[in-house]
Amino acid sequence: MVPYLAAMEVPTPRQSAAEPHVRLWLYAMAFLVFAMVIVGGATRLTESGLSITEWQPLLGVIPPLTEAQWMELFDKYKLIPQARIVNPDMTLAGFKFIFWWEWSHRFLGRFIGVAYAVPLVWFVVTAAVRRSMWSKLFILLALGVLQGLLGWIMVKSGLQDRVSVSQYLLAAHLSAATFLFGAILWVVMGLNGDRRRLSQSADRSALTIAVLVFLQIAAGAFVAGLDAGMGYNTWPLMDGAIVPTGLFAMEPWWRNFFENALTVQFDHRMIAYVIAVLVAGFAVLARTPAALLLLGAVLVQIALGIATLLWQVPLVLALFHQGGALIVFAAALWNLHILLRRSPGPDRR
Repeated sequence: MVPYLAAMEVPTPRQSAAEPHVRLWLYAMAFLVFAMVIVGGATRLTESGLSITEWQPLLGVIPPLTEAQWMELFDKYKLIPQARIVNPDMTLAGFKFIFWWEWSHRFLGRFIGVAYAVPLVWFVVTAAVRRSMWSKLFILLALGVLQGLLGWIMVKSGLQDRVSVSQYLLAAHLSAATFLFGAILWVVMGLNGDRRRLSQSADRSALTIAVLVFLQIAAGAFVAGLDAGMGYNTWPLMDGAIVPTGLFAMEPWWRNFFENALTVQFDHRMIAYVIAVLVAGFAVLARTPAALLLLGAVLVQIALGIATLLWQVPLVLALFHQGGALIVFAAALWNLHILLRRSPGPDRR
């Protein structure tokens, strides 16, 4: 997603006519990835992600149709540690509840794959997109495949020796989805190919903000993976202090950033403060609609995060907070895109 200047390619009349359709298609894909993240968040919060213990890329699209099929899947779930330790008294009705969340998440992933691949082949075969776009579009396809693979590796991490998935793999899974979401937006925003290279301090500041937002989303995944939001439910103090004790209780020290719930939540708070200060300063200096929009999105997101924490992570608030993170990321990319598109310079093409 790093900006660059591509050699301009004069579109054919067919490509010019198809551009609005390509643009709509890519925005629709970004929206579907957004929805995928929200459904994935609900799957995580309802502890539904381990309800389907097998990966069947094709046959898995068909849900259980008979009581015998339901019992077969339920019996397979009963074999994993989560069922034995966390949900030993779960009924078939309870299993169906968590099953449908995970099934919906996987079904949406399959639907996104088809909804992306079929139009892509059509646009390429009919020469409706410029050749300079082909590599970008196929890279997006590869990122989608990687995301699906990461999802299954993540699920496997919780089927043997754990009662939940690895927080490291959860962070990788969410980060990959966020990167895919951002990459789609970056491609579609730059369809006209008129962005210039990074050359000004404002450009680098905008890029830094976008990178920090991405890292904050990854940090949020560690909060979710450790259920860190379920504790220390006060603000602005945390465990009675601005800087709580116990941040480096684990050895070696680096494990605290990924495995210590106290440290993980503290880091998430601190990164939010840094982003807020940087975005506020940027908005004051830039005074552009894109910068002000980004500032508004950040402030709303922080308010959602505080409310989610104080109310101990209710499902609806948590999902709004997760969706808000992607909106902030999209706003950061739009802010960067606007700077690179509208700023004059001798190297603009």
